[in-house]
Amino acid sequence: MKKLSRISAALLAAVLLAGCGSSISSKDGGYYSVNEAASAEAGYDTVAGAGSSAIVPEDLPDATDETAQKIIYNADMRMESTDFNAARDTLLAAVDANDAWLEYSSLSGSEKDHDRYAYYTVRVPVENYRTFLADVGEAGSVLDISETAENITSSYIDVQARLSALETQRDRLNDLADQAETTADLLEIESQLSEVQYQLENYTRQLRSMDQQVNYSTVDIRLSEVATLTPTGTTFGERIADAFAGGWQGFVVFIQGFILAVIYLWPVLLVAGVLVVIVRKIVKHRRKNHPKPVKPAAPAKPAEYTPQANGEEPKPKY
Repeated sequence: MKKLSRISAALLAAVLLAGCGSSISSKDGGYYSVNEAASAEAGYDTVAGAGSSAIVPEDLPDATDETAQKIIYNADMRMESTDFNAARDTLLAAVDANDAWLEYSSLSGSEKDHDRYAYYTVRVPVENYRTFLADVGEAGSVLDISETAENITSSYIDVQARLSALETQRDRLNDLADQAETTADLLEIESQLSEVQYQLENYTRQLRSMDQQVNYSTVDIRLSEVATLTPTGTTFGERIADAFAGGWQGFVVFIQGFILAVIYLWPVLLVAGVLVVIVRKIVKHRRKNHPKPVKPAAPAKPAEYTPQANGEEPKPKY
């Protein structure tokens, strides 16, 4: 009976171990319940005074080293080229040269119309991230590039601590299962083990996802085919020169487009011109055969009689 009481008390402690703890947020938007006692047994210490109860290893100084940081690097590039095929080949060669791989690719437009553009999402080993950006920059004219660096070291350590606490809890429950004497106790322990195992698998997936994002940077690239490269001057004088050149190029493109539109629409313009001539002739013929009637002149008004006109004095008005 005493042994059964010890098992029940230990089981209750394991349940409380799973339910108690502070809540901390992570990059993935989830919240992790961390038990301080289990974390202490796993070799972690709770740092007080922060906005959240972040659990960090005891050797905290090592966590600030460059190699210990968990940073996710992302970049977004927008490029253009007058030789689309050559630019695309250079870009794909940079992918192979840096041991990267294409996560997504899309090609649109027509080679005949010279309006092709391609989208690429490339995953690059973090050690080749800078080299890859430099190699891709040789593929064409880079209009703009934006980069982000997200440090997830704290969230990563949080997940590691949670995994360690859950493993400790799993071991305790396994020990309790070996000591269980009744079916009811065994079923309760197995239920707790199933919940702990589910959480272990969930946090393991999160940790693998973080490792994947940290080890492989993401670079999104948009490559456009253009007839003339967009000016990219930086100084005021270069920008003025680019503005003049861009204005002239825009005018030339407009004239060329207008001429092409006229050529494309010449059958419509010809038919419209013939219709206008026919309508004008019909209207002119109708006016000639059906002249408008002349309106009679209005009768002249009789002259008013005035006393002054007959030499009479005007009568006073009362």
